[in-house]
Amino acid sequence: MVVSSPAAGPAGDPSGGALDDVVVLDLTQMLAGPFVTMMLADQGARVIKVEPPGGDATRLFGPFMAGQTGVPEGGYGGYFGSTNRNKQSIVIDLKSDAGRETLKRLVAKVDILVENFRAGVMERLGLGYETLIEINPRLVYGTIRGFGDPRSGRSPYASWPAYDIVAQAMGGIIAITSPTPGGPPTKIGPGVGDLIPAMQCAFGILAALHRARGTGRGQFVDVAMVDGVLAACERPVFQYSYDGVAPGPEGNSHPLLCPYGLFPAKDGWVAIGCPHDEFWRLLVRTIGQPELAEDPRYTLTRDRLDRRAEVEGLVTAWTSARTKAEITEVLGGKIPFGPVRGLDEIFDDAHTRARGMVADVELPGITDRKVQVANTAVKLSETPGGVRMRAPLTGEHTAEVLAEFGFEAAEIERLKAERAVV
Repeated sequence: MVVSSPAAGPAGDPSGGALDDVVVLDLTQMLAGPFVTMMLADQGARVIKVEPPGGDATRLFGPFMAGQTGVPEGGYGGYFGSTNRNKQSIVIDLKSDAGRETLKRLVAKVDILVENFRAGVMERLGLGYETLIEINPRLVYGTIRGFGDPRSGRSPYASWPAYDIVAQAMGGIIAITSPTPGGPPTKIGPGVGDLIPAMQCAFGILAALHRARGTGRGQFVDVAMVDGVLAACERPVFQYSYDGVAPGPEGNSHPLLCPYGLFPAKDGWVAIGCPHDEFWRLLVRTIGQPELAEDPRYTLTRDRLDRRAEVEGLVTAWTSARTKAEITEVLGGKIPFGPVRGLDEIFDDAHTRARGMVADVELPGITDRKVQVANTAVKLSETPGGVRMRAPLTGEHTAEVLAEFGFEAAEIERLKAERAVV
C-alpha cells in the first residue's frame, strides 16, 4: 500500500488520523460524492481527487473572495473549497487510453475508489467494478447515484439525472416539510439530499473496508440518494405503516409530541421540546404556571396532542413577550431548549469555539486573511480528525502522486505531453 500523507489534528498538532493507513481514489464531483471522501479525509485517509482536464466543474461555483488573484486553470470557489479540503488533486483524462491505464495502475495500490457518475459511465470507460476488482481484489468500490446502481436493484429511474432537490422530493422529506401544518412543501435549506446519503455511503465504505481487511476481498458499496433520504424519514415511514395515512406537511410542530417545535420570541424564534411528560411539568412551573403541571387536561402527551392549539398557545404567549436572551436565561439547561441562531451568532458562540466547529483554511490568491469552513463533528480522543489543509488547486499533486505510485519521471513527462495527465 502507498504510504499515506502526514496528518495533523485540528489544532495543528501532528498526529495520524484514525484512517491514516487508508488510500482513496476520489472520482466524484458536485456535493454528495465529495462529501463522502471529505469525511474519510477528515479522519486521516489520504484522498487523491482525480479531476478531468479543466478541473471539477464545481470549482467555478461561488462564492468568490474579492481580490482573489493568481488562481490557475479550473478556478477555486467556496463551494469546491469546503468539501474538498484535506485532499490532493491529480488530473487524468479518462477518455484517453493512456489516462485509463494510468488510473488502473493507481487502483492496484489503493484501498478505496469512490465515484458518483450515472450508472454505466465507468463501464463504458472500461473501468467498471468487475474490471477493477480483478486488478485489486481488496478494493472497496463506493458509489453514490441518484437512484442507485442496477447491481443492487434496477430502479426504473436509474437513467434520470438527480441532484439534492430531486432526492429531497422523491425521498419523502419535502412532503412533510412546511412552515405551517398542511402548507406548501418546502425545500430544506442545506443539501440534505446529498449530505444524508453521503454520510451513509461513508459508513458503508468503512464497513466494507473492515471486512476487506479481514478477508482480503473488497466489495461494491451502493447508496442511492433517494434511498438515503427515505431511510432518514424513518418516522413518517412507520407512521404510514401503522395508520395508513400519508403524513403531510407538519409545520414547526411534531406530530407525536407536544409541545415540541418552534415558538416566536420578541427578536426571533426559539426551539422548545417536551418529549417526556416530566419536561412539560417542569416547563410550566418554570414559566410561572405551576397549576398546569397537575391539570388533567395536559397530564400526558396524548392529552396535550388532543389540545395542541391550547398548549402551543400557552407557550407562545410566554415566549412572544420575551427576547431570546431572556428566554435563554429562564429555560437554558432546564428543559430541551435552544434559540434559533443565524450563522453570525453561531460563529461567535462559545460552543462553536469550544468544539472547534469552524476551521480556518488558506485561500489561494489571498494573502491577508483566511476563510472558514465547517469542521468535522466527529471527535476521536486518540486520533483527532478535522481540517488539516485547504482544498487543492487543479492537478496540484499530479507529478508527486504519480511518482509515489511508481511512475518514472520520463513516463510522467510523456503522459503530460500526451495530455493524458495534467
